[in-house]
Amino acid sequence: MGVKKKKETQVISLTICHRDLETLRSLADVEGKTLASLLLHCVQLTDGVSQIHYVKQIVPLLEKANTNGMCDPTIQSCLDILAGIYLSLNLKNPLKKVLASSLNGLPEFFLTEATQRFTSRLQEELNTTDLYSYRKVIDNISSCLENFDLGITSVNNILENVLHFLQKSLIEISEENRKLAGNHIVQTQLMNDLLVGIRVSMMLVQKVQSFQRIHLTSSPIWQSMCGLLSIFTKFLSDDDLFQTIQSTSGLAVILFIKAMFQPPEKIPDLISSVLLHSVDCTSVPEWLWNCCRSLCGADVSQTALLFLCQGTLTMLDWQDGRMGASGEALLLDTVHVLFTLNSQIKESTLEMFLSRILASWTNSAIQVLESSSLSLKDSLNGNSSIVRRLLEYVYTHWEHPLDALRHQTKIIFRNILQMHQLTREESGSDLAADRFIFELTESLLQLEWHSKGKYTCLGCLVDYVGIEHILALAKTIPSQILEVMGDQSLVPYASDLLETMFKNHKSRLKSQTVDSTWIDKWHETWVSPLLFILCEGNLDQKSYVIDYYLPKLLNCNPESLSYMVKILQTSADAKTGSFDSRGALGALMACLRTARAHGHLQSATDAWRDLVSSARIKQGLIHQHCQVRIDTLGLLCESNRSTEIISAEEMQWIQFFITYNLNSQSPGVRQQICSLLKKLFCRIQESSQVLYKLEQNPSKHEPEDELTRQHPSVSLQQYKNFMSSICNSLFEALFPGSSYPTRFSALTILGSIADIFPVPEGQVQTVYQLSHDIDVHRFQTLIECLTGTFEEVKILAFDLLMKLPKTVVRFQDSEKLQGLFQAALELSTSTKPYDCVTASYLLNFLIWQNALPSSLSAYLKTQRVAHGDGDKSAAVVESNTLMVIKCLLENLEEEISQAENSLLQAAASFPVYGRVHCITGALRKLALNLQLVSEWRAVVGKLLLLSYRLSAVVSPVIQSSSPEGLIPMDTDAESASRLQTILNEIQPRDTNDYFNQAKILKDCDSFDLEALHASVPNIDTSAEVKGKEGKTCDVTAQMVLVCCWRSMKEVALLLGSLCQLLPMQSVPESPDGLLTVEQVKEIGDYFKQQLLQSRHRGAFELAYTGFVKLTEILNRCPNVSLQKLPEQWLWNVLEEIKCSDASSKLCATRRSAGIPFYIQALLASEPKKGKMDLLKITMKELISLAGLTDDSKSTVPKVHALNILRALFRDTRLGEIIIPYVADGAKAAILGFTSPVWAVRNSSTLLFSTLITRIFGVKRGKDELSKKNRMTGSEFFSRFPELYPFLLKQLETVANTVDSDTGELNHHPSMFLLLLVLGRLYPSPMDGTCSALSMAPFIPFIMRCGCSPVYRSREMAARALVPFVMMDEIPATIRSLLAKLPDCTDQCFRQNHIHGTLLQVFHLLQAFSDSKCRLNTYFQQELADVAVCTKAKLWLATRQNPCLVTRAVCIDILFLLTRCLDKPAKGNQPVLEHVGLWEEVRRIVSESELITGFRYTFTVPGLPQYLQSLTKLAIAAVWAVAAQAGEQTRDLPISFSQLVESSFPEVRLLTLEALLERFSAATSGLGQKGLSPLLWNLGGTFLTLAVKENHPECLCKILRILHCMDPSEWLPQTERCIHLTPKEFLIWTLDIASNERSEIQSEALRLASKVIAHHMQRREETGDLAAPTLKQWVQLVISCCGDRLPTESRLAAAEVLTSTAPFFLTNPRPILGLQDTLALWRCVLTLLQSEEQVIRDAATETVMTAVSQENTCLSTEFAFCQVDACIALDLALAVLCDLLQQWDQLAPGLPVLLGWLLGEGDDRVVCVESAHQVEEDHLFEKTEVNFWAETLIFVKYLYKHLSRLLSTSSWYPLRPEWLHRLQRTASEQCHLLSQLFRELPPTAEFLKTAEFTRLRILEERTLACLRLLAFLEEKDGEGVLILDALDSPAAAANPLTLPRTERAC
Repeated sequence: MGVKKKKETQVISLTICHRDLETLRSLADVEGKTLASLLLHCVQLTDGVSQIHYVKQIVPLLEKANTNGMCDPTIQSCLDILAGIYLSLNLKNPLKKVLASSLNGLPEFFLTEATQRFTSRLQEELNTTDLYSYRKVIDNISSCLENFDLGITSVNNILENVLHFLQKSLIEISEENRKLAGNHIVQTQLMNDLLVGIRVSMMLVQKVQSFQRIHLTSSPIWQSMCGLLSIFTKFLSDDDLFQTIQSTSGLAVILFIKAMFQPPEKIPDLISSVLLHSVDCTSVPEWLWNCCRSLCGADVSQTALLFLCQGTLTMLDWQDGRMGASGEALLLDTVHVLFTLNSQIKESTLEMFLSRILASWTNSAIQVLESSSLSLKDSLNGNSSIVRRLLEYVYTHWEHPLDALRHQTKIIFRNILQMHQLTREESGSDLAADRFIFELTESLLQLEWHSKGKYTCLGCLVDYVGIEHILALAKTIPSQILEVMGDQSLVPYASDLLETMFKNHKSRLKSQTVDSTWIDKWHETWVSPLLFILCEGNLDQKSYVIDYYLPKLLNCNPESLSYMVKILQTSADAKTGSFDSRGALGALMACLRTARAHGHLQSATDAWRDLVSSARIKQGLIHQHCQVRIDTLGLLCESNRSTEIISAEEMQWIQFFITYNLNSQSPGVRQQICSLLKKLFCRIQESSQVLYKLEQNPSKHEPEDELTRQHPSVSLQQYKNFMSSICNSLFEALFPGSSYPTRFSALTILGSIADIFPVPEGQVQTVYQLSHDIDVHRFQTLIECLTGTFEEVKILAFDLLMKLPKTVVRFQDSEKLQGLFQAALELSTSTKPYDCVTASYLLNFLIWQNALPSSLSAYLKTQRVAHGDGDKSAAVVESNTLMVIKCLLENLEEEISQAENSLLQAAASFPVYGRVHCITGALRKLALNLQLVSEWRAVVGKLLLLSYRLSAVVSPVIQSSSPEGLIPMDTDAESASRLQTILNEIQPRDTNDYFNQAKILKDCDSFDLEALHASVPNIDTSAEVKGKEGKTCDVTAQMVLVCCWRSMKEVALLLGSLCQLLPMQSVPESPDGLLTVEQVKEIGDYFKQQLLQSRHRGAFELAYTGFVKLTEILNRCPNVSLQKLPEQWLWNVLEEIKCSDASSKLCATRRSAGIPFYIQALLASEPKKGKMDLLKITMKELISLAGLTDDSKSTVPKVHALNILRALFRDTRLGEIIIPYVADGAKAAILGFTSPVWAVRNSSTLLFSTLITRIFGVKRGKDELSKKNRMTGSEFFSRFPELYPFLLKQLETVANTVDSDTGELNHHPSMFLLLLVLGRLYPSPMDGTCSALSMAPFIPFIMRCGCSPVYRSREMAARALVPFVMMDEIPATIRSLLAKLPDCTDQCFRQNHIHGTLLQVFHLLQAFSDSKCRLNTYFQQELADVAVCTKAKLWLATRQNPCLVTRAVCIDILFLLTRCLDKPAKGNQPVLEHVGLWEEVRRIVSESELITGFRYTFTVPGLPQYLQSLTKLAIAAVWAVAAQAGEQTRDLPISFSQLVESSFPEVRLLTLEALLERFSAATSGLGQKGLSPLLWNLGGTFLTLAVKENHPECLCKILRILHCMDPSEWLPQTERCIHLTPKEFLIWTLDIASNERSEIQSEALRLASKVIAHHMQRREETGDLAAPTLKQWVQLVISCCGDRLPTESRLAAAEVLTSTAPFFLTNPRPILGLQDTLALWRCVLTLLQSEEQVIRDAATETVMTAVSQENTCLSTEFAFCQVDACIALDLALAVLCDLLQQWDQLAPGLPVLLGWLLGEGDDRVVCVESAHQVEEDHLFEKTEVNFWAETLIFVKYLYKHLSRLLSTSSWYPLRPEWLHRLQRTASEQCHLLSQLFRELPPTAEFLKTAEFTRLRILEERTLACLRLLAFLEEKDGEGVLILDALDSPAAAANPLTLPRTERAC
């Protein structure tokens, strides 16, 4: 909500030379009333703004001057000085414009003299010879021509000299630019000078009148113009210049020709001949031929031709067709040239220029058409070839990756509509009825909605023809567009189109009706679909509709809000929502939030409170769906008025929200919460300023509402109390063991408060200061936040500490200060990587707070200046940083020396990467203006030296052939020679000889294990060394590797940071820099070595990060030698790659390791504004290497080239610059896939995958061929035209040899890639039929690929064929394919051919059935014809066909046809019956193996696939017969009993899935007609199956079906069917749930629970009989709630608890015993604290069921609501305490709850005893950790409800033995904790964080329990004794973080 400050324009004061100053002093009078005095006073000022005031007084002063016929010499001198001042000012200085504006009003009397003086001064400027001063002169010429009459006259006077100067300057600058090739910084400056020079030359021609009279070819002006024209022509063809220079030169060429060529009427013909390469050299003037000879030939470059077209369209006058017929011809010629260029240009920047020029052409065409000839109108109407080609351009480019280019297509399309309108003869007729418009609209509507261009074009059509035309063709278009809004990439386009539509609709409806009846129709069209989406749509869809569509709708018609709220209010009670649905309440909150944020609700106190109740607000704040909570919070926080006062009720709601919503797992939700609260705090701050003003000026207080009626001081006090309360809540949230989300949220919000309410300065008042609420304990809490494992929390805590004022941060205890510093040093060598991050932040905090130990002063040579405590001045920070870095360096040097002796010891005891990390962290916080330069130079030198030494120690591991499993076994007892032996052993072994020497394993029968042991020294997976505390510890290979690669990482980041942060020496021995040129080169060589030789990905990726920083600095470096280093390094590595062979040191495995990263860094840092020459040359080299033939010398370079190309195509920073090389890369990848060398094939595959992503975009869905990742054929081949002939030729080659008559197998590896590319293309209705890049030639070849002997290739060919066949051609294509299939009488046929053809038929039929036209008559008729053709080939689906694979596909086709033709046409019988297809289906099923039995085994190919296809068809046939026969089921081809009793699990599983779907629909009420008669009385069958079934998935389905059925239907049949009583069946089910695997266990538990619930309802069992069974069930539920169990098991337990809650959890008369009931409640509480959101949501349903019972609903205001798990935990404990009173079980239940409080159920003893043990953390060892649950939150809620229960209820006293046992346990635990705290080191919170936190949590639990016990005893003395036990040191420092909050629920 902060206001962005407008950038202030700097006014640099004017100055004059010493001579002019002396002149003014001599001319100034004493009174100061003359012009000289005014100017003198003006130039003596140093403030530019004040000088403007004096400049404006010049002309009024001159107007008062005495005009006696002669100009006063004093005034002459002053005018001369004014001319000098004007020309000395910078072009952008506002003083220059003010001076010009003033002098434009100069009295006429002084004009002549002023002109002479200006002309003289300008001539002096033109005489300059300094090339680098030319730009200033050119700028002055430009400013003289810009609205400055005096300047224009002066330029006109010396026009010849000005032109000569411009010609000379352009020649010299271009020559200098050529000489400095490679120095891109200076070249950029020079090219900008050239660009300005060209523009000024054009301004001269356009603004100086003299050019209208110059036609003498011998005049000097003419010669200069010819010279300039020659220069422009040269620039136009010079591709080494910026394209903006070439573009402007194209404009200048046309402009100069227009000004110089005579007669003017022949100019269009001349330019046409130039564009068409048809210039007759005999007919053009000699001057033009000499100047533009290169443009008059046939070899004009594409770039030059493009920019000539731009100049033609921009510089010629097209208005009203003033150039006549020749102008019209030129217009048509220009567009044809542009069309030709479109097919040739590949570079993205030129494509962008071309799109703009085409848009410019359409604008020119519109200007000409307004008064053009009929022939031109015929050439440009909607049916003309030009418009058709323009539309084709639009359709091809409307999905282009460049936004700007897509925008140009929109302009072109809009202009096409306007052009067509101008060409129509009946201009007054309805445009919507026009045939061209109608067909265009229909074709657009037929497109898929994933096409972005569809939206923009439809928007243009709506603007031109109105929305009624669109709605008439597609009535449901609003709903269609809203359905698309779940896709983020389409949302902006969809919302813009909808806005255009509903605005157009509103304006047209209002114009057609007088009254307000139009609003109902408008609401029905646009608001009703919106409300449906808000209530029923998916999550993404709702979010985007609310963010994009809803605000636009309300802005268009704010009155719709009341309509929407009225509807949503009525349905809010019925549709409360859930964790995955917002419901009507969520929709209501979203609407209100949007309305308030956009100003449609006037105030918080009046309007919106009438729309929504307080209860709904609170429900929204704790709703189960996160977005409902966010929207409700947004409703409270957001407002369009930043000074709107917050009410007391709103503050209470915000406080309530914070209590339960800090611990959100979703990062997006956390960010939104913090952002919204920040907006609220900004409102508080800004509204408080208004209140302070009102408090000071009561007379201005005009109350508008209830809030402003109260006195300002009351509101301010409420603000203070509210902010203090918020901060209390946030600090309480930082309790020991709080989760990462809680800490992140609390610290982020606290940081926002610190930012928004700063320490007041001067007279500024602030309503709140965070520092006032921070005491020692809270400061300690913030410090301890630095110890967490998440760096984001450390950053937030550090930033917050740095924002606190000096008075808060004080270190008075020197011992503690020393302890913190020592703790930081110790953490910097911890084996836990996150500890060194803590050390870094801790050291930085001590540095910036000037809180370092005094002993560090010895490291500083320069005497420290005395500063006050906490002074953050730059000098103090610099000296502190220097001391710390020196201290760290000293330690680092010693540890590196030890690591050189024993790397294992270093890995185990003091991994040195932490020291380097701390040094880097200190440097990054340092300011650049250093004072102690000499000391820093020494430090930097030593730092570099130690970095190289450290790298040398760890490099052998990182550069070994397999660093992941390496461990050099050196120990303290071994000598250095042993280490050297090991290091020699681990040198890289993955040399490139494997390309030349094939490893033939079959020749080696065995290998000698003993010989292997003898040849390789004893290298084990771990070793024992002494740790830090002298204890023996295992050192694993992973520990060594982590130590080494992290060391390499930190060194790389340190070196990168040094280059980025520290200034370089411009020249040797200069005092201004810290890094020398040699040091920079050494750093570059280091990075090169690491990137080219490291094998470990983590090492070279991080080296790449540091190297990128270096290259970015080098490219901006003014030192030319450093600037050219990247180019030199690039040439060297490319040369090394070209020469690499089997003996090369470059790594050819691991995807070339760091080599691609190295080249990527060098190329990505090249300036994007330049020509990117390095990239162009590199890509040509790499593509040539990738295309080399396979031989022994070229293989390794080829592999490197392919891997590097892959990295470059993946680099997003190269963007569209890399696109021109995609085609060549694709060719290399496809051809490389055919290589005999595996390494080449592997690299080619990886490159191909990257190119697919680069071309078609990142995969956005699960569908591999989703249209989001596809492209129309015309778009693809227009972007990559070279691929058209290549792919066609490759496919033809493959297709011609794919299947030989001899049966020889031809694999054709490239077929896979070809089909993969082609399968991603699809035809568009918008593609031109006459396109040269038609997709039709591919179809026969793809069909032939379907004959491949490879199964996967046939499948891919079938998929690839679909997009190539237009939708209306699919039926004919299917019939032709079916005709190719053999008849049953044919003797010779091949199953591969049949299979390929059937697959193609299947996929085409599937695509046709999914199309939009499914329901129309054409669709039905075409499918009926296909069904007739299919019927003729149905022998392939019977036993006549011996191949099960082809039989299965044929059955799939039959099944698809039955599904598509299952509904009859109007008035006719069903098509399937008409053609007799159902009869054939029944015959196939009845004669199939499902009836007759199987003679196959699973070894028969295709049997599983055939069984599945046949079963699906059989099930469809059964349902079809059942639907026709009603309850008569005699004619069934097969029964469900036969299917489910099949011996094949595939058949059973498919059948059971189909049955389960029907039973589930009937149970949930989704079935339209209830359960089919076929499914009646199947309970016995399923019981029998359940007992016999041994297939796990089938058993799961059977149990789930039984669960869906009513137990009263099948439970009585257990004895008859399976010889078990209902009770025995229940026990059998429980046994299954206890012993089987998790998915069966879950289903069995659900079924058993339903049976138990059934018994409870019927009361068939007595308590005695059910007790053992119920006990077993309770134990089973408890066992399913463990954190280590699969998610499915815990979800089942939650569902079971929900379904049985009324019987066992909340029953007024408990059926289970109290212990079992409380155990089930404990399960609910455990599940509510699960880390998985889905489990918490399921457990929340249990709680909501429990609190919604008759006997519990009054205990909370949130009964029957959907709430979040955080408050559900609170509610559950509240209800449980209430139930204990209802049951009268408080006395026996209280000890159990106190045990929970104390942690008795959480292995308390183990926790306490293990808390003081030293834990050895093993890297990569995964343990079950719950990052969401917060123990003390549970303790807080339990303590709160127990306290309330004990204080309000008439409870019975506990038995003494219970009380004493609890007292004794708590006291013993308290004493033990006290002892453990004493054993911890002084800074245990840093050094022993985990143990310290665990003890703190145990301490809080113990204190809570002791407080309640003290309350229970009712004896002061005993209570004192208990509390005396709290002698823990931490107890005094850390009071119980259990606030006495009010009842929240």
